[in-house]
Amino acid sequence: MTSREQGVSTASPVTVVISRRVKKGCEDAFEHLSSKMTEAAAPFPGYMGTNMFRPSTDADPEYRIIFKFRSQEDLQNWQDSPERAEWLKGIECLLEAPSQIEVTSGLVTWFSMPGQNPVQPPPKYKMTFVSWLALCPMVTLIFWLFGDLLAQLPLVPRSILVTAVVMVLMSYVLMPRFSRWFAFWLFPKEKRDIR
Repeated sequence: MTSREQGVSTASPVTVVISRRVKKGCEDAFEHLSSKMTEAAAPFPGYMGTNMFRPSTDADPEYRIIFKFRSQEDLQNWQDSPERAEWLKGIECLLEAPSQIEVTSGLVTWFSMPGQNPVQPPPKYKMTFVSWLALCPMVTLIFWLFGDLLAQLPLVPRSILVTAVVMVLMSYVLMPRFSRWFAFWLFPKEKRDIR
């Protein structure tokens, strides 16, 4: 397997994009094993979800599987597990070539979906709009619920506290959901299979 790691931090969510070219006639078996492997990963600590994208055109014949873990350590626990090794044995024999793996982290992972570049995010205006849709109601709610308490804090501690809460909620709660809810607009591809 080929792995290209791009500045992965152990303190932030980690997205893994796996590109797999399946032998003709083996697609059903591959999809079945991939689903079972996803089920095996789900109970692992830090697992945040998986999306599978079928080949979109003859020019781009690869399946792409995107999954996320809360940290590099959680990802490593899954990668080192006997469960993963067992499922990989069945999957690898169905492939035309070794899997290609790309690991990334940071805010761009809010919008990680495949294209010709498997981790290419959608256009900036779409990311900005969807982020704003998540951010505006959340910030409004924080100030509505805790505004009086926050007003008693000096500016710098208040800013640190609010931005820390906002970033955690955006990364772990809101953006995974908003990216899925707006996938039809962010990633307008046919044959998208989001799990």
